[in-house]
Amino acid sequence: MPMSKQDQNNKHPKILIPEVKLQARLAELAQEINLDYRDKEITAICILKGSFIFFSDLIRQLDVPLTCEFLGVSSYGSKMVSSGEVKVTLDINEPLENRHVLIFEDIVDTGLTLSYILSAIRTRKPASIKTCALLLKPEKVKTDIGVDYLGFNIGNEFVVGYGIDFDGKHRELPYIGYIEHDH
Repeated sequence: MPMSKQDQNNKHPKILIPEVKLQARLAELAQEINLDYRDKEITAICILKGSFIFFSDLIRQLDVPLTCEFLGVSSYGSKMVSSGEVKVTLDINEPLENRHVLIFEDIVDTGLTLSYILSAIRTRKPASIKTCALLLKPEKVKTDIGVDYLGFNIGNEFVVGYGIDFDGKHRELPYIGYIEHDH
């Protein structure tokens, strides 16, 4: 019998990427970004809600001048699979023209959400645009967007923790966990 949503919310996620491994990889990503942007100012865009912890931990390790912007998008609702339909829940109010934009995304699943975001940002004529994602599911990607700075490739696990939720739960976990679910 399939698990109810209530049962899945109450299950404690198993650890996929422990906190120490996450923090070590973030330090490496910060070094790469610092090197690539050493003579530039970044407009760092946090994709809400799932990226907020990853974003705040990583930008604190950057040694380049930056401004922070937030873009709220939703493509999951309360389901375990992306709907592919992207809703903007919070838009960026600052002009991005001639800015060096770096987009921070928690997880690239099908890539459709990030592809939508990139198209929307390009219309604002930034000087450059790059992407930084904590997680990528290579087996699921349906677009050829490519991620410039990537934390980890993962399988098809349904991940939570470190800012990523399932139906509003588990964002506070200091690691990336996964929830086993019946197929």
